[in-house]
Amino acid sequence: MSNVGLLYVGAVLFINGLMLIGVIPGKSAAILNFFVGGMQVVFPTIVLIQAENDPGIILGAAGLYLFGFTYLYVGIIQVTGVSGEGLGWFSLFVSACAVVIGFIQLTLQDPVFAVIWWIWAVLWFLFFLLLGLGMESLAHTTGWFTILISHLTGTIPAFVLLLGRYESNVPLALTLAALGSLALLIAITLGRRRAAATEAEESTPAQLVT
Repeated sequence: MSNVGLLYVGAVLFINGLMLIGVIPGKSAAILNFFVGGMQVVFPTIVLIQAENDPGIILGAAGLYLFGFTYLYVGIIQVTGVSGEGLGWFSLFVSACAVVIGFIQLTLQDPVFAVIWWIWAVLWFLFFLLLGLGMESLAHTTGWFTILISHLTGTIPAFVLLLGRYESNVPLALTLAALGSLALLIAITLGRRRAAATEAEESTPAQLVT
């Protein structure tokens, strides 16, 4: 994935996370999804035209399409109000592809990006549970995980790459995996607190009546 593209992955994931926890309205978030989704469909198409059948370049473009189509899909859903089940099942496909790409990164001696792709696989699997299977109780968990890993897997690596200081080794990959696991634990905790608070609010009128 290109350095600039990765930077905007961080941006749009951050915005989508805020949307999922109710901070940003869906239609407002849709604008950035269209911008970034369009960029990550147009740019890889240009790259493929110039790839000359280079497998590494083609692999990178394929990964960008997975993100680009997701963001365009999100934008369309927010603007039109259509059901999100299709995006949910597409997210399952993206999650599976991300697992495979992570293993490919290992064969390319890049364990850090292998972990990044696996963290994205977890995130897109949460999108599948939320949208594909309708598990709405996971909305805040998914939102917080999206916010936390937006910078961990997007913004920070992008700036490191842009500065020409990127390194990939096993200790860094294990550190990133630990931070990703911590982000998931925090997201689950915050999601459960929100669910408990919502349940308490809904039960209050009934308690007052009795």
